[in-house]
Amino acid sequence: MNDTTTEPTPSNFIRNIIDADLESGKHNKVITRFPPEPNGYLHIGHAKSICLNFGISQDYPDATCHLRFDDTNPGKEKSEYIDAIKEDVRWLGFDWADNLHHTSDYFDQLYAYAVELIKKDKAYVDSLSAGDIRLYRGNLTEPGKDSPFRGRSVEDNIALLEGMKKGEFAEGEHLLRAKIDMSAPNINMRDPAIYRIKNMSHPMTGDTWHIYPMYDFAHCVSDAIEGITHSLCTLEFEDHRPLYDWFLDELETPAHPQQIEFSRLNLDYTVMSKRKLHELVEGDFVNGWNDPRLPTLSGMRRRGYTPNAIRDFCSRIGVTKKDNIIEMSVLENSLREDLGENSPRALAVLDPIKLIITNYPEDQDEILAGVNHPKKPEEGMRDIPFSKELYIERSDYMEDAPKKFFRLTEGREVRLRFAYYVTCTHVIKDASGEVTEVHCTYDSQTRGGKSEDGRKVKGTIHWVSAKHAVNAEVRQYDRLFTIAAPASSKEQDYKDFINKDSIHVLKNCKLEASLLEPATAAYQFERQGYFCQDNVDSKAGALVFNRIVTLRDSWAKKK
Repeated sequence: MNDTTTEPTPSNFIRNIIDADLESGKHNKVITRFPPEPNGYLHIGHAKSICLNFGISQDYPDATCHLRFDDTNPGKEKSEYIDAIKEDVRWLGFDWADNLHHTSDYFDQLYAYAVELIKKDKAYVDSLSAGDIRLYRGNLTEPGKDSPFRGRSVEDNIALLEGMKKGEFAEGEHLLRAKIDMSAPNINMRDPAIYRIKNMSHPMTGDTWHIYPMYDFAHCVSDAIEGITHSLCTLEFEDHRPLYDWFLDELETPAHPQQIEFSRLNLDYTVMSKRKLHELVEGDFVNGWNDPRLPTLSGMRRRGYTPNAIRDFCSRIGVTKKDNIIEMSVLENSLREDLGENSPRALAVLDPIKLIITNYPEDQDEILAGVNHPKKPEEGMRDIPFSKELYIERSDYMEDAPKKFFRLTEGREVRLRFAYYVTCTHVIKDASGEVTEVHCTYDSQTRGGKSEDGRKVKGTIHWVSAKHAVNAEVRQYDRLFTIAAPASSKEQDYKDFINKDSIHVLKNCKLEASLLEPATAAYQFERQGYFCQDNVDSKAGALVFNRIVTLRDSWAKKK
């Protein structure tokens, strides 16, 4: 398990309810669950639920949190998604121990409960078409009306349900519905579906079943079977709570969990809908579920986000009943704080131009000392090779530089980070007039970047020894969308707002030689940002680094 050492978890209305339940003796231990559908990859919104449910299990004595896959729709589920969900939960620092479940584990019990509802005259098999069911349901201002099949006998309903289970009917031919109230103000209570026919194989149960339970029925009964005490879900399920309680009251299940709703996590400059994420992936608008521009946890992990940063972010935004949109900068601030505290430093030149020190000995190489981590002196120093020919950033030289440009121009002296003072003497240009080499002289008495005579220079630039440089591709990522709420537009498709500059690939970047060693999780490339090796495309001899986040919030400046 990852280290989950953090500040004490702040209280919220859900924890207040739990505290009251424990104090009153309503429960003597807390059991929560995280119940994802295995029909896609988890995203940052799921991280809030993971941290909430598993966090409670860590903070209360004898508490547990179950991981339960809601695998009731075999047409959309894949083992790939199950494996990815497990990996994401573990990566965030949580473990379900022996409490791994699938809704399919309870298919026999769920079916028996459905038969019990029929026997109590609380469920019936409806043979209306899908279109007629919608028409009969009514709307927010008009009540629904009873199906002509609502009065079927208990015996006929049981026989039809058994035939549905055996695969004797086509999909859509019949539907098992609860018998509640077609005039109920809450449309969810207007005879909701319990079972639908799906003549397809299930990854866990094979061809045993031809009917599969609906979420509203399967979820609450599975909670009750597992003895969940507090069933935590997002606000869109608030109107479903009366149905959750109705099923459990009618079935007299061994436990009656309490459903509590909280606001979902909405993040700007992205989309959080699974359907839209599927569209982006399947339409090749991005490069798979782990594309570093996506809000999926696998994409964020590949980009270089840390579990600590995500847990800190979830703690900062808190748990409330009010829906709102969180600015991406809040997440990035948590990320910068974690990376700033824990990332070693390195030198990297992303847009290189050659710098030649004309008075440095031709055959001389030397090793300079660079600070590994300015906030962690115990990490010591690293060796940085230095030679006559270096690479510097092209932007660190300017011809006819303005007065406040403190980097290299003819006649200007600057400090090379960890190295020497150098003074620009002249440049070499190609036939098009582009500068190809910057020539300097160095002061040998300024080794380590300090002058013995006490003179000061205003500019410090980074560099990499040309002879020892590591070649790499660097991918600079930006917001996936150009507007904060791409899914809210009524006039345009959200895909019209995809940022065509959301990835900028730099070839032939020059990195410090220490980056050839086994990769640390993340580095701060000095003056550049935070970077990590891409865990898919980076190979020995062909390194690829992803920019995790900039050193400062560049979008705040744009705003």
